[in-house]
Amino acid sequence: MINPSASGWIDKFFGQLKNRLPVYENSHDLYRAVRDSGFIYGHVVSFTNLATKETKGWDTEEITKAALLNTLYDVYRLITKQGDTTTFIHKAILFYKEMQPGSFEFLKKVLPTATPSHELEGILDDRIKTNDNIFSRSFSHILTNALLFMDVLAFRQYMLYDAVPVKYLKKLEETVMSIVAVALKSKEGRTDYDDLLVKLFESSVRYTKLSEINTEDVDTLVFDYPESKSERNYLLDMAAMAIWSDGLAQQTEIDFLYRLSARLDLSDDAAAESMASYDVFLRINKKNIPYFNYSNPVKHFYDHAAQSVTQLIIRNKNRLVKELSNNGELVLLLTHSTHRNLNEKEKKKVKKQLLEICKTVPSLTIFLLPGGSLLLPLLIKFIPQLLPSVLNENLEKDIE
Repeated sequence: MINPSASGWIDKFFGQLKNRLPVYENSHDLYRAVRDSGFIYGHVVSFTNLATKETKGWDTEEITKAALLNTLYDVYRLITKQGDTTTFIHKAILFYKEMQPGSFEFLKKVLPTATPSHELEGILDDRIKTNDNIFSRSFSHILTNALLFMDVLAFRQYMLYDAVPVKYLKKLEETVMSIVAVALKSKEGRTDYDDLLVKLFESSVRYTKLSEINTEDVDTLVFDYPESKSERNYLLDMAAMAIWSDGLAQQTEIDFLYRLSARLDLSDDAAAESMASYDVFLRINKKNIPYFNYSNPVKHFYDHAAQSVTQLIIRNKNRLVKELSNNGELVLLLTHSTHRNLNEKEKKKVKKQLLEICKTVPSLTIFLLPGGSLLLPLLIKFIPQLLPSVLNENLEKDIE
């Protein structure tokens, strides 16, 4: 089985390939296949080069890493008409080093004798972890993943011209953000979904702030660089994703997409296909995409974080019990909280003392990071289950 979190997974990925010849005849066929897989929309449901059974048990980041590798390799095969994985890995490493000079130098220090495939594993792992705090990362998976297709478009440029055009990625991102901003302005009424979409985009981009976009309507958008149909279709699909963020589209929003399609020198059929593709994808997969299951961002945050945080607490249960047993006041307050609501002063005292405990348990320093205090209710909710163990440990101390 392939495990994208384990060293050597890229070699295993390529080892199971039965066909290394180009799969698609042209870029548009490849783009449609990638869109159908869900990669364009940030939620991968299938792979062109991997059996579904191989992905069983993978988490979101593992699926994303494999999907990015999978798509980059398809682009390489389409342009070179070859399937040599050794050359592809070499090209992919050079591409990322040129795209983000110095960003991956730490890999040489950590893995000074790493093989090329292991080096690329580190690059892909670092590439999908774009956000710097817990709160933003809990929201950003689907948009971070959707925006990863910009890497694919930039890699195509690299393979065609042996260099990433100056400011290409920054300009592409700025254009995507401008389109999203104008698309949201076309909506007749902003919803909670739209506000969440803004947060998702802003936590997923590297160069652009949505608040800095001044474009007012589709007629003032500037498209001075998209040369391929894939680039233009991607921009159109990002607009469709923005206006369909609540699963609905008003006539003004549909009209906007047709106008945008014309500005991108695409046909009305392209606009209709973009809307239909996203609508069908949502109807089939909506229930499996967390973003569309929660209109309340905070609820989504807790649901997303609860499982991993709970596992972290369980793994450190004994250390936590030991620390709690040395803090009688905190244990007393937590015991009271199971029978009555604590007042504001008591709540602040619990929060402060829990954070002090987290400082002493290395694995629990996650609660000290930006946004980490928002996870404290999960810890507080779990602690009452530990109280019997704490009381027993205190009793044993008294006996001694």
